[in-house]
Amino acid sequence: QVQLRESGGGLVMAGDSLRLSCAASGRALSNYDMAWFRQTPRKEREFVAAISWNGASTFYGRSVKGRFSVSRDNPKNTGYLQMNNLKPEDTAVYYCAGAPLDPDALGVGATEYDYWGQGTQVTVSS
Repeated sequence: QVQLRESGGGLVMAGDSLRLSCAASGRALSNYDMAWFRQTPRKEREFVAAISWNGASTFYGRSVKGRFSVSRDNPKNTGYLQMNNLKPEDTAVYYCAGAPLDPDALGVGATEYDYWGQGTQVTVSS
């Protein structure tokens, strides 16, 4: 099975940009659809973005569409979440997640993903 590890979180100011990485090990990332979720202590885990195993399809949560961009580099076994124009409400722990590739659908629900990283904290100060 695949192991996932996020990196790139930190403390930034509103309007700044940040890029998160998700490094896969154990199995090739190309076997998996990948998604990003975020969670704060007061909210349920929220869908942020998803990308199909080959990068051909992407989908974004309403609150981040137009500001965030998901991508992947399968030869490097790494996925990315580029976050631009960050807002204080983007403050959360960000998780990457993987699911065995599905050529017919791209999941947006947390229960559709089997493998999770440990999370990386993103804090946006106003």
